Amino acid sequence: MTEPALQGLIDALRHLPGVGVKSAQRMAFHLLQHDREGARKLAGALSDAMQRMRHCQCCHTFTEADICSTCQDPRRNPQLLCVVETPADQAALERSGSYTGLYFVLMGRISPLDGVGADDIGAARLLERATDGVVQEVILATGFTAEGDVTAHALSQALRARGLKVTRLARGVPAGSELEYVDLGTIAHAMGDRR
Repeated sequence: MTEPALQGLIDALRHLPGVGVKSAQRMAFHLLQHDREGARKLAGALSDAMQRMRHCQCCHTFTEADICSTCQDPRRNPQLLCVVETPADQAALERSGSYTGLYFVLMGRISPLDGVGADDIGAARLLERATDGVVQEVILATGFTAEGDVTAHALSQALRARGLKVTRLARGVPAGSELEYVDLGTIAHAMGDRR
């Protein structure tokens, strides 16, 4: 029988993506047996991030300020708005160095099978942001999964109905992949060849 505190740690670790029971147990035992200082740092960093991080009022990514540093950067092109599913996707595009516009982070994607619709991912906020009179082109950089394609299609229709130019990343990104895991050269090429 597992002690309640240990089971609580294992259950908490299982919330991480791709972590099953055995992986969570292995992590918990490692932290408790071999790296208690690392466990304290992890707990402190997680607690600190939960208290200090919030969503940017403009793009919806994570930030400690009301408006993130990307949205405040005067060197960014405000006429380009790139729509991504997650902050991790935004970070991948930034690391590629191929994009100098602004972002909107959906915090998810449309998934009818899971009951997630356009309202659940912030489509209304995106439409408000995109029709601010400054944005000229919206780049849909959702993943090339079934849900990413559904999301891009729905958003594309809504944005085009409001007279905006809408482009999509080129298919240089492998189908079924997440931007976060794609190599930087492929991301840069896909951004350059968007249609």
